[in-house]
Amino acid sequence: MAILLKPISLSSETLNIYKPKSKKSHFIKKISNSCSPKPSFESQKRIISEFNPKIPLEQAVTPPSSWYTDNGYYEFEVDRVFYQGWQAVGYAEQTKDPHDFFTGRLGNVQYVVCRDGNGKLRAFHNVCRHHASILAVGTGQKSCFVCPYHGWTYGLDGLLLKATRISGIQNFDVNEFGLIPLQVATWGPFILINLSKNIQPQQKDVSNIVGHEWLGSCAEVLSANGIDSSLSFVCRREYTIECNWKVFCDNYLDGGYHVAYAHKGLASGLKLDSYVTTAIFDRLMLMKQLYEKVSTQICEGGSLDNSDAFDRLGSKAVYAFVYPNFMINRYGPWMDTNLVLPLGPSKCQVIFDYFLEDSLKDDLAFIERSLEESERVQMEDIVLCEGVQKGLESPAYCTGRYAPAVEKAMYHFHGVLYDNLST
Repeated sequence: MAILLKPISLSSETLNIYKPKSKKSHFIKKISNSCSPKPSFESQKRIISEFNPKIPLEQAVTPPSSWYTDNGYYEFEVDRVFYQGWQAVGYAEQTKDPHDFFTGRLGNVQYVVCRDGNGKLRAFHNVCRHHASILAVGTGQKSCFVCPYHGWTYGLDGLLLKATRISGIQNFDVNEFGLIPLQVATWGPFILINLSKNIQPQQKDVSNIVGHEWLGSCAEVLSANGIDSSLSFVCRREYTIECNWKVFCDNYLDGGYHVAYAHKGLASGLKLDSYVTTAIFDRLMLMKQLYEKVSTQICEGGSLDNSDAFDRLGSKAVYAFVYPNFMINRYGPWMDTNLVLPLGPSKCQVIFDYFLEDSLKDDLAFIERSLEESERVQMEDIVLCEGVQKGLESPAYCTGRYAPAVEKAMYHFHGVLYDNLST
């Protein structure tokens, strides 16, 4: 027997989510605190302290290999780094229309982002409240979420609409069994969620507030360099790599150091001696406020020396790293993003989304060749990253050094991570 449930109407007073009643808020907090014990800071303090970000770049050593291999440290890191603050999870076109949805995973958190029938963007834990089955898979359109296990049904506003065969159940309040909401917002073409336990009240100028929290003063810099919503989505590529998520980030942040040696084709289209790295942060202000979490690397494009004049890189390439795991690359008519998701101490998934200026979206030959060149670079990087992970797991390696002229952004990343873990 299925029982249709008529939930109490809830007000919309939070940042792109509904605001639970006080009783439900207590219930959600109780679930979060009792079911998800946090890894102990004390147990990881020694490993964290093996890196000292106060040492000047020219004298500093890199974080120890245990930051990339230790299982206990990995669990602590995921809790401190990814379960707090705004995290990029998708792009606006994925939820352009009512009933659009997509799903994802961040650490152990399964989430679903959707646009309800009224056009409101929402996000929830993608877990049925009955017996914990995953509700939705992949992307697409749905008018409601139906659990594949026992048929419990939820609206796109998170409310429980139907619970099957529960006649005789006692002490059951429908308002306590809706989907657990997550904060969701947009900046430019990107969708972000926040896994923090405390849901903040809705504020005006949401996009500006989120932009400031996520990007700091770099928001305007990125917008000025063509990172906006004007480009069209082309395709997505996903890679599972046998390395710690930070290995991929480090590779991205070496200021083009490896390009001349590992990416001969890419190097021919860039003036590598023009690389400029900017990492804005002030350690004197560290104890008073959060400092910048974005670094940018800018490189001029090289002159064309091929007869067919194919050029996907243009006159300038801008590479922006948004802590902790999101990369935005703007070059020529293209923009691609790299989202690095931790899957374990020695495994990660990297999701590439490609966007293109409208004037070239119908040039299939140009698109195909551009993607082929990009794919070649990714394959070369995967070999590098997996080789580094093997080296990190070797007893021969503990710490390394920075190349001060080029690895400023990597040093900045490690410093931000250290402070994130220590506070």
